[in-house]
Amino acid sequence: MNLPFADIRLWLVRGSGLVRRGVASLRTRGWRHSWERVKLQFIRPPAPMHPPLIDADRSAFAPFAVPCAEVPEASIVVPVHGQWPHTLACLRAIAAHPPQAPFELIVVDDASPDDTLARLSQVGGLRVVARPVNGGFIAACNDGAAAATGRMLVFLNNDTVPQPGWLDALLSTFRHHPDTGMAGAQLLYPDGRLQEAGGVVFSDGSAWNYGRFGTPDDPRYAYVRDADYLSGAAITIPRSLFQQIGGFDARYAPAYYEDTDLAFAVRAAGLRVRYQPAARVVHDEGATAGTDVAQGPKAAQTRNQGVFARHRAAELAAQPAPGTLPAPATLHRDRRQVLIVDATTPRPDRDSASLRLVNLMRILRDEGAHVVFLPADLAHAGRYTAELQQLGIEVWYAPYAARLPAWLKEHGPRFDVAMVSRHYVMRELLPLLRTHAAGARLVFDSVDLHYVRETRTAQLAGDAALARSAARTRVLELDMLARSDVTTVVSPVEAAALAGEAPGARVELLSNVHEVAGAGLPFAQRSDLVFVGGFRHPPNADAVRWFCNEVFGSVRARLPGVKLHCIGVDPPPDIQALARQEGVLVHGHVPDLEPYMGGCRIAIAPLRVGAGVKGKINLSMAHGQPVVATSLAIEGMHLRDGVDVLLADSAEDFAAAILRLYGDEELWMKLSANGHANIARHFSAEAARAAVRRIFFEDGAGTG
Repeated sequence: MNLPFADIRLWLVRGSGLVRRGVASLRTRGWRHSWERVKLQFIRPPAPMHPPLIDADRSAFAPFAVPCAEVPEASIVVPVHGQWPHTLACLRAIAAHPPQAPFELIVVDDASPDDTLARLSQVGGLRVVARPVNGGFIAACNDGAAAATGRMLVFLNNDTVPQPGWLDALLSTFRHHPDTGMAGAQLLYPDGRLQEAGGVVFSDGSAWNYGRFGTPDDPRYAYVRDADYLSGAAITIPRSLFQQIGGFDARYAPAYYEDTDLAFAVRAAGLRVRYQPAARVVHDEGATAGTDVAQGPKAAQTRNQGVFARHRAAELAAQPAPGTLPAPATLHRDRRQVLIVDATTPRPDRDSASLRLVNLMRILRDEGAHVVFLPADLAHAGRYTAELQQLGIEVWYAPYAARLPAWLKEHGPRFDVAMVSRHYVMRELLPLLRTHAAGARLVFDSVDLHYVRETRTAQLAGDAALARSAARTRVLELDMLARSDVTTVVSPVEAAALAGEAPGARVELLSNVHEVAGAGLPFAQRSDLVFVGGFRHPPNADAVRWFCNEVFGSVRARLPGVKLHCIGVDPPPDIQALARQEGVLVHGHVPDLEPYMGGCRIAIAPLRVGAGVKGKINLSMAHGQPVVATSLAIEGMHLRDGVDVLLADSAEDFAAAILRLYGDEELWMKLSANGHANIARHFSAEAARAAVRRIFFEDGAGTG
């Protein structure tokens, strides 16, 4: 295979960088951790496979029951007109895999011509609304809504087989995106192909099922997204909003375009219409109304397009012209589109840089941008990728993004801003971005200044080879700074350093972002010490070794029962061996830090090398947990000794500071309150918002 020049160049740059960083890693991390990093680069996990679809249960009927909550959160309304086998399969699927949310199931029998009504009486737990005269889909749904008692209305076609978790996923959309007015499911054909990932409406009122016949895992269809409309086969809306709007509009009776018009009415009420890919519903399209728009019930679809076009003429004027091919660039045409690239998908429960990046994407989303994330390794990171998609981030991965140059050639022109984290990733992509995203502002996100951290590590170790490697990193980082439009740093100390190193460059402070959490347990109910930090990061391993070997013995001599909880991913063998020391507990990765943030009395940050802003300190202070730290650990964090934090750099002083704070409730309370205030003032989303607006939203994109 003949690779294009852009691919060859990327692999050459990546290969040389990996060799150089690999040598440095061997000297600082050892071969085991270095090998783990190599595997992360080259062993790409496969994209996730969904569980097999639940098939329609068409076995012979026997009486059964569905759950029915006395106080339902959701009212599921299923309109039916004959077609008992479909209705039975739908009800059986709900009974076999009931949602976690409390619900009631209302079946509206719209004067069925078969024995549906009699059969429904043999299904326990149902609420049945019997219409004496057939009125069509709109009348049946409105009658079901009038009978509902749940806070949320869920309209579900009877020719569907809801998959496990569908309703809970729909409802989660409203919790995670509070401005949602209506949410719709990912509709699938029985063979697993995509039927609809939300709908697109054109200026003449015609519509398009986005993603039709596609693959559900395709990144274009796998994230929570605004949609022009959602098929009424599986949608959720607050009951109060449905009543406020007036229900499904009877001008479209008996059916078709009522769901499209409802979406436009929701937006007119100031709320948003969102497609939820995690709510998977198999829909036997056309089973009850056919597919021929020239005759039968579907003929109303053609007639009602004109009714809809006249009714919504003002809104339709802003829609794309008929024949426009829907794609991410056009779907988000009215929003600022921002590309974020990092070496791998962020894992916010594992390291501070990941938490910062995810919270930055949240801010960009809340400010109105459409965010696209591209991991340079092109790997799907399981739940971490899925969590970004649930935030509304468009995340790409292999095999749908097979090669970075080809992907950037296709998608680059749509971006207003492209931010690349880490100098070695920017070095790979900068020429491609200048070529294919020529109108975009290029932001080099340093994460922290790597050369500063590497220089300090070399000095502490007295390692000349590491010093030479740090000097090379400095050259590379400053080169990326000079060739980018904006450089972001996390610390004012680093911003000041770059003012001297590159006085003409635009440098912006964009630090860690944390939410101020609750205060946790009171002083008297807390005990022990905690250290949090991933052990793939050499400064963390050095800090724990030094503390356990030089400090903790003195603390234990005065506080015999105190324990040190070491928390962080991938502790190497020598860190694990520290657990043999009395009182040292090495936990490794802990999915939920809350018990340690809210229950340990003191956090320690005994760092002797490093750069940037220390997320471990931010994290503890956000939870009201006082910190004892070295001077280097609090660099650039606006902290005052004895007011916000206790500082100590020698082993003797560090032990003394811990003993003092451990027994002084008044001092502990002061540091706790001031730490909370520091986070709100310097490291909250509000604190970052002004910088985000300057960097990503001000006019005048890239310099090209």
